Amino acid sequence: MAVIQTTGLSKRYRDKWAVDHLDLRVEQGDIYGFIGQNGAGKSTTLKLLCGLARPTQGEARIFDRPIRDAAARRRVGALIEQPGLYADLSGRENLQLYATLLGLDSPRRQVDEILNTVGLPAAEKKPVKHYSMGMKQRLGVALALLGGPDLLLLDEPINGLDPEGIREMREMLLRLNRERGLTILVSSHILGELSKIATRYGIIQHGRMVEQITAEELEQKCADYLHLRADQPQKAAALLERELHMTRWEMRPEGELRIYEAVDAKTVGQILTQAGIAVEEMGLHRQDLEGYFLERMGGEKHD
Repeated sequence: MAVIQTTGLSKRYRDKWAVDHLDLRVEQGDIYGFIGQNGAGKSTTLKLLCGLARPTQGEARIFDRPIRDAAARRRVGALIEQPGLYADLSGRENLQLYATLLGLDSPRRQVDEILNTVGLPAAEKKPVKHYSMGMKQRLGVALALLGGPDLLLLDEPINGLDPEGIREMREMLLRLNRERGLTILVSSHILGELSKIATRYGIIQHGRMVEQITAEELEQKCADYLHLRADQPQKAAALLERELHMTRWEMRPEGELRIYEAVDAKTVGQILTQAGIAVEEMGLHRQDLEGYFLERMGGEKHD
């Protein structure tokens, strides 16, 4: 079931398309990693999905209902940019205030449960202005959990956190997904961390969807492969498939053959040479997650 489905979703500010005919699909139970460079349109997309901005064109549906539908919006919790916190109140007081504004039943019980869920001490009385960045981010997630949503929209929740804070946030999101069955859309530019939790990815560039891919598909694409160019690429592929019993290979544009199995490069060269096929290029290519995403986003990897 699609929890989020957008069709041609667009948002224009003056002469710039912040989101440009975006088609996005998030399945129930996903942890969806939303990836893009600064200014790519991630935050604007999340604002459109939670009703903080109106689309210029296109449609977005949540739980198969329009985003303006009140019943659908009650099932969504969101943390967009910085959480709206009252600095002179404690974390508990912030949560109790928002719970009262939302008209929740048994707000005290819900606040206690949520504080425990996000790992903040229920008895903590110090004001939020003295919280660490990690505590503020956890409190922001706590606000998003008020009302028991089925979908969480989180915009850069690990931005600015130290390694320990990142680990705690990662474990919390995995726990919410596993134990509560929450579907989570999380934007981030910290690719290594997203790869530890995401089940599906969406890559956005200049407001457009570049690619949507599952974690399993990504793992295959980032596998090591033997890169080969020959003067008769189709004949070379058919010959190697027959002789080496290959099943995991693909023909790329401009005649590039990629072999994802453990084959001996020397043997490959001998087979092709004996068949009169000239080898133009051949070598082992190692593709990491960061390199793949940067390539898809049109960027370059810098050490």
